[in-house]
Amino acid sequence: MSPTDEHLRIDVALDPAAVVAKLAASGLFADYAVYERHGEWLFAGDAIGSVLLDTEQVRISWAATTEADVWSGRPAHVLGAALAKLQEIAPEASGHRAIGWLGFESCAYALGAERHLTGRIPLAHLMVPRIEVRVTDTGVQISGGTPDEHEAIRALALQAAADELPRGAELDIRIDPTNYRERVATAVAEIERGSYQKVILSRKVDIGFPVDMPATYRLGRRHNTPARSFLFRLGDLEATGFSPELVASVDELGEVTTEPLAGTRAFGRGADVDTAARIDLESDPKEIVEHAVSVRTSFAEIASVAEPGTTAVSEFMTVRERGSVQHLASTVRGRLAADHTGWEALDALFPSVTASGIPKRDCVDAIFRLDGEPRGLYSGAVLSVGSDGSFEATLVLRAAYQTPQGAWLRAGAGIIGQSRPEREFEETCEKLSSVSPYLVAR
Repeated sequence: MSPTDEHLRIDVALDPAAVVAKLAASGLFADYAVYERHGEWLFAGDAIGSVLLDTEQVRISWAATTEADVWSGRPAHVLGAALAKLQEIAPEASGHRAIGWLGFESCAYALGAERHLTGRIPLAHLMVPRIEVRVTDTGVQISGGTPDEHEAIRALALQAAADELPRGAELDIRIDPTNYRERVATAVAEIERGSYQKVILSRKVDIGFPVDMPATYRLGRRHNTPARSFLFRLGDLEATGFSPELVASVDELGEVTTEPLAGTRAFGRGADVDTAARIDLESDPKEIVEHAVSVRTSFAEIASVAEPGTTAVSEFMTVRERGSVQHLASTVRGRLAADHTGWEALDALFPSVTASGIPKRDCVDAIFRLDGEPRGLYSGAVLSVGSDGSFEATLVLRAAYQTPQGAWLRAGAGIIGQSRPEREFEETCEKLSSVSPYLVAR
């Protein structure tokens, strides 16, 4: 540990989600990001450096300085190069983890869909934090910051244990001004004409009131079982969510992993109902086909950047429970080839096949046409990037979003030739129910 690191053992059982929500709501940090993985919560506060990417420029900022340049190529590669440059010109950022987000529209450059991008659209925002707080149920570890900040964090962690759980507001998720069923029918017709095999169409639900994002995160995390979870305020965008799967991860040894989930039924409606839904999910030809083609695509994508012969599927078509839904799930892994980088692995796997479709190029075009407006963060990724080249990109689904212009939810469903519009609409409701009951009004 550096002189500014401190490991605080606290003599009470901690609720890590409550602790990081308390830190986020404290007002001590202008920007912040929370990322949960494997029983540890990372709270990253205040940026000592940042990288922002939009359709016109890449901007690298540190201290009171900003460099802005036009860019070309693919966003994942541009982000990797910009982050490396930031660590060169701002030594205080070197060795720190970066955290932030990558928007769905960034996929347009790799998939020939740039013509759909009009105006200045944000594509990504990464920050290198001044202070990091790692929280488990047994303690708090702080890197960076001052002794006074350490004491304030300790006090907030103790207070969080006594805070009452907030209450959620009501939201009618069945209202649909986006004509989702009609759009599903259009996609089915295009599939029958051979335009593509599977596409994920989504619908937006306006919330209609300002959301307390930290409180929503705490309440929602109590009722969800995500693969990863997140909460952040970066610039004008706030978001919190309970990600069901990884888009991509690359560890320090070069193992590349993706976790496609496709095939969905409701969950949490009682043991007998949940068991019947699981049996139906595991035996439904439509769901099995949807999952199998997603795994096949994920396998090919990892194989394109992996050492030959190292790509493999494990835990094929198991059932994983994610809040209000259960999914068919598989894991695909390979060892990154020596002539490829982690950013190239992300480029190969993004956007997730389970949030775009097959083949991706045709489906991304259909999404831009049929979804009708930019998705933004929805079906993009939250990124956690280590200084050693390791990173995780977790899929942004089951989330709430907020800017000064308003707050909203979004959910989608995988459409194939056998899809029925009413059933796909119901699937979006099941997914929205992972978040909608836990929205806390500000």
